[in-house]
Amino acid sequence: MDLLTHSASGTLHAESMGGSSLRRRRRRVTSRWVGRWVGAWLALWLGLAVWPLTPELQAQSLEYQVKAAFLLNFTKFVDWPAAAFAAPDAPITICVIGDDPFGAILDRTVQGESVNGRAVRARRLVPEANPRSCHVLFISRSEQGSLDLIFAALRGSSTLTVSELPGFTRVGGMIEFLIEDGKVRFYINAAAADAASVKLSSRLLRVAKEVRGAR
Repeated sequence: MDLLTHSASGTLHAESMGGSSLRRRRRRVTSRWVGRWVGAWLALWLGLAVWPLTPELQAQSLEYQVKAAFLLNFTKFVDWPAAAFAAPDAPITICVIGDDPFGAILDRTVQGESVNGRAVRARRLVPEANPRSCHVLFISRSEQGSLDLIFAALRGSSTLTVSELPGFTRVGGMIEFLIEDGKVRFYINAAAADAASVKLSSRLLRVAKEVRGAR
């Protein structure tokens, strides 16, 4: 049985239970997927475009590698007020609250990364933790019943809120992931970001599926 895997170098390749014919198949699959993988990464880094998820990639749970990459790249298209940082060299913190769908993926994604001279760090929060020190807060599906409490805890802070909960941007969240036609897309609630003094780049707004509460 062939399995698509993702190596530490970013190369997608096929692994099999044996046979020279399957090694030839591996080379064909590798060539095909490397091209798609590199193209998708360039699109994401240069234009923050939507990311294609084929059935094969979905089967290997690469969805959260894609979403982790988006979380990192959002930080490059957002300006926070100076007061959001405890010190001039304080890191940008991406937090996950509730059940963590990323595992080690998010840590690997941000490892060694910096944005505007600030290191990027990943943190996990227990539901009772204060999320105000987070610059990006991914709110897990497990916290659907606690959104009001989380939003109340964030009131007056400049935290970019992100979730894959359906309807998240309609209840005050800022960025909502969705899967459409096999691609990771997102909605933006610009009014919620403005209210928190989180300035979103026009480039980010342009690639959103929909901007709600447009300026």
